[in-house]
Amino acid sequence: MRLDYFLAHSAGLSRKEAKQLISRGAVTVEGEVRPKANLQLRDGQGVWLHDQPVQLPGHRYLMLHKPAGVVCSTDDPEHRTVLDLLPVALRQDLHPAGRLDRDTTGLVLLTSDGQWSHRLTSPNHQCDKRYRVSCADPVSDEDLQALRDGILLRGEDSPTLPAKAERVGVDQLLLTIREGRYHQVKRMLAARG
Repeated sequence: MRLDYFLAHSAGLSRKEAKQLISRGAVTVEGEVRPKANLQLRDGQGVWLHDQPVQLPGHRYLMLHKPAGVVCSTDDPEHRTVLDLLPVALRQDLHPAGRLDRDTTGLVLLTSDGQWSHRLTSPNHQCDKRYRVSCADPVSDEDLQALRDGILLRGEDSPTLPAKAERVGVDQLLLTIREGRYHQVKRMLAARG
C-alpha cells in the first residue's frame, strides 16, 4: 500500500493533505525522514505522523436499538436514518447489516465490514433472524404450524422457508426466519389473517 494512501486512511486526511504532510517532513517510516508519498509500505512497517504512531483503523461493529420512525438506511431525504442516531464522528463508513421496517423497533447491527455484513444478510449463509411479534388478534395453533411449514406469500412463486414459531402470549410470538424477503414477517402474518 502506498504511504499517502495509508496516511489518508489512517489519519482521516485527503490524499492531497497526506502528500503535503509527507513533503513537509511531518511523516517518518521506520525512522526514514522525508519518505516519498508513493513509497510502498510492507506489512507491519511503522509510520509516524508528528512523532505519533498511526495505523489503519480496523472494522467497526455497533449494536443499536432502532426506534419506530427511523429507517435502516445510510441516507434518506424524508426520514431519520439509523446513522442519524449516532454522533457524527462514528458515522463514517458504517452501514446497517440488514434492515428493519420503519415502524419496527429492535436491534440493528451497524458495521464498516462489508464481508461480515454479507455473511449475516445473505440467504446463502442461513443466518437466523429473530423477531418478537405483537399481533392484533390471538395466534392460533394452526397459525403457528403454518409459519413452521412455510407460507406462500402474495405475488411469490415459492413458499417461505420453514420458520421457528413460538407463542409467548395470546397475541405474541417469537418468529425466527432465515430469509429476508421484502416485509417478510408482516406478509407472513398477513397471509394468516
